[in-house]
Amino acid sequence: MLVRDAMSTVVLTIGPHHTLRQAAALMSARRVGAAVVYDPDAGGIGILTERDILNSVGLGQDPDTELTDDHTTTDVVFATPAWTLEEAARAMAHGGFRHLIVLDGDEPAGVVSVRDIIRCWAPARERIPA
Repeated sequence: MLVRDAMSTVVLTIGPHHTLRQAAALMSARRVGAAVVYDPDAGGIGILTERDILNSVGLGQDPDTELTDDHTTTDVVFATPAWTLEEAARAMAHGGFRHLIVLDGDEPAGVVSVRDIIRCWAPARERIPA
């Protein structure tokens, strides 16, 4: 199975000047655990995850004043839609992260998470009558 079969094509893209609260609200509304952070001035793509927000709040930082730019991972490992799920899982395990931005050319095409991979690998649950 390939990354394209598992990835979410709902890509939340935010800017570096969103507050962490704004980012969290957008992520919550779209039910995603990561946002792609695009900084047109820096010309790069980064990722902000729920863990980044949690770490900031845990340190006592104010989510209304902290900016995504200060919490974004910019040293990102990207996947392609043609990667196997094994390649994606290996990259996540090696790097210690749970989300990969999937690029189709230079554009974000999706995000694949550990949860997405597990859904593909786990056997379908049988429905038990109530």
